[in-house]
Amino acid sequence: MIKRYILPVIILILVVVLAGGLVWFNFFRDGMIKQFFATMQQPAQSVSTYTVEPAVWTPNIEAIGTVSAIQGVELAVEVAGIVKDIPFTANDILEKGASLLQLDDAIEKADIVAAKAQDVLNDQTLARARTLNTRGVGAESNVDTAQAASLAKKAEIAKLEAVMEQKLLKAPFKGTVGIPRIELGQYLSPGTVVVSLQDLSTMRVDFTVNEQNLNLIKMGQLIKLSLSDADQPYEGQITAIEPRIDPSTRLVSVRAKVDNPEGKLRPGQFAQVRVELPKEEGVFTLPQTALVSSLYGDYIYVVRPAPDAAKPADAAKPAADAAKPAADAAKPAAAGATAEKKEPKLVVAQVFVKPGRRSGLLVEITKGLNKGDIVVTAGQNRLNAGSVVTIANDVNPANTTDSGLPKK
Repeated sequence: MIKRYILPVIILILVVVLAGGLVWFNFFRDGMIKQFFATMQQPAQSVSTYTVEPAVWTPNIEAIGTVSAIQGVELAVEVAGIVKDIPFTANDILEKGASLLQLDDAIEKADIVAAKAQDVLNDQTLARARTLNTRGVGAESNVDTAQAASLAKKAEIAKLEAVMEQKLLKAPFKGTVGIPRIELGQYLSPGTVVVSLQDLSTMRVDFTVNEQNLNLIKMGQLIKLSLSDADQPYEGQITAIEPRIDPSTRLVSVRAKVDNPEGKLRPGQFAQVRVELPKEEGVFTLPQTALVSSLYGDYIYVVRPAPDAAKPADAAKPAADAAKPAADAAKPAAAGATAEKKEPKLVVAQVFVKPGRRSGLLVEITKGLNKGDIVVTAGQNRLNAGSVVTIANDVNPANTTDSGLPKK
C-alpha cells in the first residue's frame, strides 16, 4: 500500500524541484542582464566641434530681389507697314542709333518727290508775286496766297519725311537685342512689338525689406548679390528707397544698382540680396548646424571632461605596501593607466541658449554661451546628455571659409 504512494510523491517532488529551478534561472538571467547593461560602457561618438571665441560680427539684412536692366525696352513700331528689312540678328550688341527694322516706304518716298516738285513751283510763284507787287502791278493778296501755299507744302514735306523716319526703327541706346518677333514680308500694325533691347552693362535689383529695418537702410549703402548660396560675387549700392510703406504687406521697396561687366546677370532673374550693416565686435557666434531646436527651446551640446572616477590605486595602497613584489609586477599596468590619463574622457552636456540674428551660415548667441566652450557642430543626432564623445575635426562645418568663422 505504501509503495503505491511513493512513486507519485517522488514525481511531485521532481516537478517542484524542476519548476523551482526554472523560476530561479529566470530570476538569475534577468539579474545578469540588468547588471550587464548597468555596467556596459557606451562607445564614444565621433563629433566635430568649434571653440567659442568673441568674433567680429557683420550683421546684414537678407532679401530676395528681381534683377532688371537699368535700360531695357520692348521696341514697337509706330506706324503700319510691311517688313522690308531686318538688319540684325539675335544677341547682337548694337550702338545707339543702329537700324533694327525697315518698313516699306516706297509710297512715302514718291510722295516726298512729288511734294518737293510742287514746293519748287510754289517758291517760283511766290517770287513772281513779290516781283509784280514790287512793280505795282500785283495785288498784296496774291503774295499772301503764294506764301501760304509755299509754307503748307513745306509742312507737308516735313510730315512725309517724319512718317518715312517712323518706318525705320532705330536703337534708342547701346544694348543687346533679343530674338526678333517679326518676319520679312509681315504686315505690322502700330504698336506691334519687334524686339527687346537690354543694356546689360549695368543692372538694377528691386527688393523689399520690412518696416522694422527701414531705419537701417540708407542711400549709397553697400549690398551683395548672388544667384545661389555658394557665393556673392556681385556688389552694388542702394540708389532708391520708396518713401511709402505698403500698408497691406508692411514692406518697403528698395532699388540698388549693380555692375555687370561679364553679362552674367540677366533681366528677370531672382537674386539673393544682403544689405551689409556696420560691424560689431565681441559677439558670440556659432555655425547654424550646432543649434538644435526642440519644443522646450533651442539648445547646443558642449563638450566637457568627464567627472573624476574613483582611483583604484588609492584603495589598493595598503596591499601594495604589504606586497612590494606584487606592486613591482603591476608597474606595466600602472604605465598603461598613466597613458590612459593622457587622453581624458569627454562627455557632452546639453545647454539651452538664446539665438539672435542670423547671417549666412552663422547664428548669433545672446545667452547661454561662454568664451572657450567647445560646441558640437556635427553629429548631434546620435547624442544625449552625458554621452561619451571623441573629437574628430577632419570634416568640420565650422572650419570652412564659407561659414565666416576662423579655422580652429
